[in-house]
Amino acid sequence: MDNLTIDNLRIDTDRDGMDIDCCQNVRVSNCTVNSPWDDGICPKSSYALGYARPTRNVTISNCWVTGTYELGTVLDGTFKKFRDGERVPRTGRIKFGTESNGGFINIAVSNCVFEGCQGFALESVDGALLEDITITNTTMRDLDSGPIFMRLGSRLRGPKESTRVGTLKRILINNLVCHNAPLKFSSILSGIPSASIEDVKLSDIYIETAGGGQAADAQAIPPEFENKYPEPSMFGPTPSSGFFLRHVRNLEMSHVEIAHATPDARPAFYLADVDRADFFAITAPRGVDGAFALRGVKDLRIGWSRAASDTVVSSVESKVL
Repeated sequence: MDNLTIDNLRIDTDRDGMDIDCCQNVRVSNCTVNSPWDDGICPKSSYALGYARPTRNVTISNCWVTGTYELGTVLDGTFKKFRDGERVPRTGRIKFGTESNGGFINIAVSNCVFEGCQGFALESVDGALLEDITITNTTMRDLDSGPIFMRLGSRLRGPKESTRVGTLKRILINNLVCHNAPLKFSSILSGIPSASIEDVKLSDIYIETAGGGQAADAQAIPPEFENKYPEPSMFGPTPSSGFFLRHVRNLEMSHVEIAHATPDARPAFYLADVDRADFFAITAPRGVDGAFALRGVKDLRIGWSRAASDTVVSSVESKVL
């Protein structure tokens, strides 16, 4: 369906709140979605039409997504939270994918609130061109995964003769604040060895994590899982407390702060197979050895930052700053 407006809905469900599949010229605004067992607002681009058609020209604004309330209690206004220890996925997020044949092009997300759910997920695993995305003015609390998850993978569910690895590039995220991000999973940007995430700019971001990571956690090497269903948890505990960055080209972070509620021995940033990265005005605690762990990094610049001294690296196989 094209030329669609979804406004001022309250949705309380054990499935996806909204699946916007192969649609163009869509406006979603002023909606509340409680979806503890699945995603809240979910652009998709499946092969359901028999051909690959992108979801294009979409805005999502002024929405609240959550996975923290018992079913029906957002709808009736009682807002009863699940009990501590109750086994609920608390998914509830805004996610692009996983059905991602046609692509996601020219999409803007603004002024949204996340509570008791997972963070943003941008996923191209079935050949999608995931390009030209802006996300701005987001506030998050009590997450079950890192605030940002970007995955370019090779599940390639689609016609074998035509489905190839897609793209994930030209992504801008700014003005994001997060309180109580989880211990195990930092934000993750991960391509695969044969295809990198490209052209990402992150700015004006404050993330407070639960902290508590140990020095041994910094030695973890997350698996590649190139063709696996994409979820942050598939990588296992990350060796970083703030951002895990692997197979990325042309990355810029500015005015980003990582803070911990309790001390964390892991570096805030872990970079592996990263080519051309600029970090400007970065604030973060130093782990046991430093704030930046580098593994196979080229063309790195760090400047005017509290997390590390001004540094220019042309190429390095292994180093901690």
